[in-house]
Amino acid sequence: MSNNIKKYGYDEFFEKKVNELNIYSEDLICARVIEVQKEQYKLATEYGESSGKLKGSLFYNDKVYNVYPTVGDFVLVKHNPIGEDIIYHVLERKSKFSRLDSFNKVEQIVAANFDYVFIIVSLNNDFNVKRTERYLTAAWQSGAIPIIILTKRDLCSDYSSYKERIEEIAPMVPVIAVSSFTGEGLEELWNYIEPYKTVVFLGSSGIGKSSLVNALSGEEIMKVNTIREDDSKGRHTTTHRQLIKLKNDAMIIDTPGMRELEMWNVSDGLNIVFDEIEELSRGCKFKDCKHEKEPGCAVKLAIESGELSKERWDNYIKLKKEARFAESKENANIRLQEKSKWKSISKFQKESKGRY
Repeated sequence: MSNNIKKYGYDEFFEKKVNELNIYSEDLICARVIEVQKEQYKLATEYGESSGKLKGSLFYNDKVYNVYPTVGDFVLVKHNPIGEDIIYHVLERKSKFSRLDSFNKVEQIVAANFDYVFIIVSLNNDFNVKRTERYLTAAWQSGAIPIIILTKRDLCSDYSSYKERIEEIAPMVPVIAVSSFTGEGLEELWNYIEPYKTVVFLGSSGIGKSSLVNALSGEEIMKVNTIREDDSKGRHTTTHRQLIKLKNDAMIIDTPGMRELEMWNVSDGLNIVFDEIEELSRGCKFKDCKHEKEPGCAVKLAIESGELSKERWDNYIKLKKEARFAESKENANIRLQEKSKWKSISKFQKESKGRY
């Protein structure tokens, strides 16, 4: 494997996944998806950057349940030196950030194969603890390590109080306040932005994601829009997902801002973010306590005593309901996916033997 693709994070994990596919054709090479705009893909391969498109016979036989590439994915492609590379297969992911596709009611994968999740929170009127809990839950579920970044530190006279509020809900997560304008706090981020490692930026619009990308890259590679002064609401800057290579060979996946993140299955993430509630539940008199009218409910006692805030409990219940809905959809989809999975792999292997 060439050093070029290794610099994009290709490692033993993905090499093992390629070997498990038992590919017979030498024409297929590994590439990383670095940009997605609808059904158009930009790829990084051993030959450099190129455009790519899906192999129609492999991807369009079952539109809803096939595994389609997203930014950060490693894929197997047939290189075309005079045109578009052809994408044949998406390798198994080691991490992914998902949300609910509200139209098809299926999982929509926003980004894949990252090492850290930078949850970007703005130190202005748009500061929102509940929204941060939501992103934090999805981040822990992703399989990567979450870091909370408080932006616009130079515009906040008392950023330490905001930081304390976030640390209360995320005691195990580093919280770093930065200013893309003055450079304050940026040096701490380089502990995570390492060569060949990938960081995904998550957050709503107008919180300073693009400014932070520019500050870290040392050049203005992202367009920056202002926010509305009356309510601190942001305007969309990033319109599509892309992977940005920094000078030290670290990578950032920037995603469009989301006003509301609809949750996919995040049961593991909920258990981590709201671990004190899970711990309280173990003290209830009944194992199947719903924390409503049952006697001896430790959760209700904690709310009444102030040990657990009603606001945090309400947000937990809201996210739990969303997770249950997503889980029911996921279970139904898994059954359908398994039926088509082996059919797709078999067809892929036949295609890779030489039908070019």
